[in-house]
Amino acid sequence: MKIIIIGASGTIGKKVTEALQGNHEIITAGSKSGDFQLDINSPESIEAFYKQVGSFDALVSTTGSGHFGPLTSTTPADFKKGIESKLLGQVNLVLIGQHYINTKGSFTLTSGILSEDPVINGANLGTINGGLNAFVLAASIELEKGIRINAISPGVVEDSPGYFEYFPGHIPVTMDKVANAYVKSVLGAVTGQVIRIF
Repeated sequence: MKIIIIGASGTIGKKVTEALQGNHEIITAGSKSGDFQLDINSPESIEAFYKQVGSFDALVSTTGSGHFGPLTSTTPADFKKGIESKLLGQVNLVLIGQHYINTKGSFTLTSGILSEDPVINGANLGTINGGLNAFVLAASIELEKGIRINAISPGVVEDSPGYFEYFPGHIPVTMDKVANAYVKSVLGAVTGQVIRIF
């Protein structure tokens, strides 16, 4: 399979790349690193990226940022940045990518636990994650050519100790468990699923 991994140099992206390497052709991409560079905030950049890469069998996205901070000081501009990056950026990867992906291909996006288990300062990311989960469910019944789509929704991961203090009482999830969820989405048969990792 020809698998695109966007955000391959990140904490989760590295583990997903390792898990899928060996038996597949892996194309890595990111804003500053990888085989190709692209800006997921720009539909034009996404389109140009797909034209360079050509047809593919699966896309995994572990990219996108959101605002993390007190709701009382969050501005509309702060909120919009997250919506345009992690939410619309990943949605646009699918909207544009559906015209380049092979029959029976798959898209795997990344949301997160904050959509249903919020923490202080996480309103923007919770909103984004919820939107991604809803998009996956809705898109799964309309994508053609047998194309599948899922979202991976991890809790705070063990390789990100800098975030532990913001998730009081949460048990960090293992990177192996996270990586295997992506493998399930890419190589399995499920679609329209939010694969939750607690």
